[in-house]
Amino acid sequence: MIPALFVLYVVIEVAAVIWVGSAIGVLWTIALFLLGWAVGLVLVRSQGRKVIEGFRRAGRGTGSASGAVADGAVVAAGTVLLVIPGLVTSALGLLLLIPPTRWVLRPLVLILGGRRLGMVTAAGGVGADVYSRTRRRTVVDGVIVEDTIVEDVTYATETPTSPSGTAEPLAIEGEIIIPDPGGTAQGPRRAD
Repeated sequence: MIPALFVLYVVIEVAAVIWVGSAIGVLWTIALFLLGWAVGLVLVRSQGRKVIEGFRRAGRGTGSASGAVADGAVVAAGTVLLVIPGLVTSALGLLLLIPPTRWVLRPLVLILGGRRLGMVTAAGGVGADVYSRTRRRTVVDGVIVEDTIVEDVTYATETPTSPSGTAEPLAIEGEIIIPDPGGTAQGPRRAD
């Protein structure tokens, strides 16, 4: 499949260069290559800045994260097409780098990316399940309770009593174990 696509790419690019070269001349074709490269470089810098600003806005919560990711994908694809030699790929790359084209392509990129992300998430869920089974740690959900004694609470009959005969609240003794963030073989460490 890939060799066939490469052959198709070469045939299309050679045909485009021959057609453009015969229409405008060899020197103008070379000038067109250089002009496309220069305009592409300017567009990559300016649109790259806009994409980074979109990611910053999304990080602050003032912009759309999906829009920033879609714009980033389209700008990255345009940049790759500019790097690949040829008139057709350069024209497609320039087309992807101009903002109106990105606005048109954003919904398509989000749909295609959403399908791909769904597959990755499904695979990640399976991977997370395997990871959780290999960790063999017991997690107990709990609530932090302030150290306050409420006097008017009646305790159950099996609550231990103090020597004075009054019921005392139950307490669970234990250790706080902090997981090792580095993932070393030493395992969890105790909080002192």
